[in-house]
Amino acid sequence: MSSSVIAVFDIGKTNKKVFLIDEHYKIVYEKSAQFAETTDEDGDACEDIALLTTWMRQSLHEILQLPGFEVKAMNFSTYGASFVHINGAGEVIAPLYNYLKPYPKALQQTFYNTYGGEVAVSAATASPVLGHLNSGMLLYRLKYEHPRLYEAIHYSLHLPQYISYLITGQVYSDITSIGCHTQLWDFSRQQYHTWVQQEGISEKLAPIFPSNEVVQVSLNGRTYPTGIGLHDSSAALIPYLANFSEPFVLISTGTWCITLNPFNQTPLTSAELQQDCLCYLEYHGKPVKASRLFAGNEHEQQTKKLAEYFNVPLDFYKTVEFDPAIVSRLQKAQLINNTSIANTDTNLLFFKSLDPSQFASYEDAYHQLLLNIIVAQKYSTGLVLDNTNVKRIFVDGGFSKNPVFMHLLAAAFPGMEVYAASVAQATAIGAALAIHKHWNHLPLPGDLVALKYYVSAAVTEEEY
Repeated sequence: MSSSVIAVFDIGKTNKKVFLIDEHYKIVYEKSAQFAETTDEDGDACEDIALLTTWMRQSLHEILQLPGFEVKAMNFSTYGASFVHINGAGEVIAPLYNYLKPYPKALQQTFYNTYGGEVAVSAATASPVLGHLNSGMLLYRLKYEHPRLYEAIHYSLHLPQYISYLITGQVYSDITSIGCHTQLWDFSRQQYHTWVQQEGISEKLAPIFPSNEVVQVSLNGRTYPTGIGLHDSSAALIPYLANFSEPFVLISTGTWCITLNPFNQTPLTSAELQQDCLCYLEYHGKPVKASRLFAGNEHEQQTKKLAEYFNVPLDFYKTVEFDPAIVSRLQKAQLINNTSIANTDTNLLFFKSLDPSQFASYEDAYHQLLLNIIVAQKYSTGLVLDNTNVKRIFVDGGFSKNPVFMHLLAAAFPGMEVYAASVAQATAIGAALAIHKHWNHLPLPGDLVALKYYVSAAVTEEEY
């Protein structure tokens, strides 16, 4: 008897994956691939959209032929801030530009001078000034720097919607991609910002389609309900929203530590925008206030320095257990003032000025590094906790598996319940959950998220 499953394509910057997920939200099949990058017309590295397109089509053909599985539906999640540009014949006519590509300063200045300044545009669109990470700014650049290409564009599809288009043949826009630091969406008016209309950019954007609805796709004589795709950060939040009704914040940790608060509806202030806060739109269209900290990157750089000095492997930090005695000793030494915080960068940068020879051991130095990061993390998370009744903090990603980070975070928020949380392949599960009603007759499971509780005393932990 075949197992009923949903196929989810999860496209990251590095790993491209396809999953089959059963009706109990267990992953029963996984395939992944990695591709070499190509370059755009300026020689800047970017995703090879031709390779990705070929892999998508081949993978779809393969999974529909797999014995033992009956694919009931399909959906997609991908990284954001990236447009794929197609002409009237549906052909890709431009590179998939990298969102880290430098943005022309003069053109950026012209844009903000025209539309009321950085503060006004950022406040309205809940988007800090981030260059190409504001994906709407790519279309603005193409219009003025590559007018012939711009004129040839029939639709610019955010990457999740392009991946869906490959299968459905239908072009749509999705609110989770539009609402992700694009500078396209006016959060107060719940429509595209005035500049999008005035520049004619809106003509290049496909109609908005609900993120929790599907289109019907006929393949090989069968019909598949198919979603239009979601931005990965919004998809990863869905399992938490599905399992928990009490207010919470989620700290998603990786290169960036992003604190997401779905229960903070207050508009972003100019001060918050200047401190790297932004808003996402979750799949129902509600704003999610978020703050960002480059803590994962800092951790990577500083552990390299420590490994070199103490002559240990790069990942030696994974062997370090939390030691409250070390923390107490370091706090008494007052290498860092945990109460005076000018901004979130202060304590991330502080460790750079410390000489590793000041520490008796790698363990001491590593605890100091995490103390610095936690001070900055407490400040960053606090920016989106203010004026809310949140009592629970969930941490997922790399730092959730780090006992030193988790114990120190619990100590930094003594009035909160702090949990290390894990959802296997959260973005893929979220994409499946978004269209649950269209393929799955079972009720939503209550055990999507595994939790480990860290008490504020920072010395004991309980399994849940």
